Amino acid sequence: MKKSFILLIALIVFLLPGCSPSFNLFKDASDPLKEHAVSGEGKDKVLMITVAGVISDTPSNELFSSKPSVVQEVVSQLRMAEEDDAVKAVVIKVDSPGGTATASDILYHEIKEFKEKTGKKVMCVFMNVAASGGYYMSLPADRIVAHPTSITGSVGVIMVQPAFKDLMDKVGVGMRVSKSGRNKDMGSPFRDPTDEEVRLLNGVINDLAEQFVGHVKDHRNLTPEALEEVRTARIFVASKALELGLIDEVAYLPQAIDEAKEMAEIPEDSKVVVYRRSKIANDTVYNIAGSQSSVKGALVNVNFPTGYSDLPMGFYYLWAPAAQ
Repeated sequence: MKKSFILLIALIVFLLPGCSPSFNLFKDASDPLKEHAVSGEGKDKVLMITVAGVISDTPSNELFSSKPSVVQEVVSQLRMAEEDDAVKAVVIKVDSPGGTATASDILYHEIKEFKEKTGKKVMCVFMNVAASGGYYMSLPADRIVAHPTSITGSVGVIMVQPAFKDLMDKVGVGMRVSKSGRNKDMGSPFRDPTDEEVRLLNGVINDLAEQFVGHVKDHRNLTPEALEEVRTARIFVASKALELGLIDEVAYLPQAIDEAKEMAEIPEDSKVVVYRRSKIANDTVYNIAGSQSSVKGALVNVNFPTGYSDLPMGFYYLWAPAAQ
């Protein structure tokens, strides 16, 4: 009976992929990153780095293993490119609604430092979504290119704060808190915030938003009118982002890679390489396997839907609807 039950569960898991986690039996996340050529020839190289999914500096835990965080994986690849003199340019393919304020700022800082330290050219290419933290981290790039159907913008901050008070009132459960100052448990999900707490939290949100807007001012030559529209934290299609000055060009990925080679002053047929943990047959620049994102091909790939309830309490440079 027990064996029959296990077989039934296995059949449900493997035969209903649209409703269940996907499982693969071999994990390569513990293997070192290795260089793999995607196209081209010769000594000079363009490195392609993929940033996909919610930006975080926390490793993702799966059923039998953990995967490096987005920050860890991207910084590791930048370090490898820094040590390879043959890498003349880096193209960062961004498909992210953003993430935590700190993780987004770390990637911004690391890309900026990489450019200043090495003198190598950096281009960011936006795919489906490169909003909020996905845009924030891209600001130091020498050039920002967006796919014609990309969504970007969302220059702002959101605070995720669960609220359990109404539920606790219904079931007759309370929470006793002893604290040293009246604001020590500010943001508690177990009670309504005071007017003072609302004001203080909004102050933090505004400070983080101004830091974001300040970086936009530093890196993009926006008119005052365009900056005011961007401040609303709305999203933009690629053509509107180009009109406002948030990006430099609307183009497809292969065209952007060719332009990166021109920026680096290397031959048109120079190598395009990726750093992956395993070799993939018929590899292309569109492949995100081996990146930090959850993709089929890992040992255990549990692709449950994400939303506000999956995000820890905190401050995010995140276009939240795209994370649900």
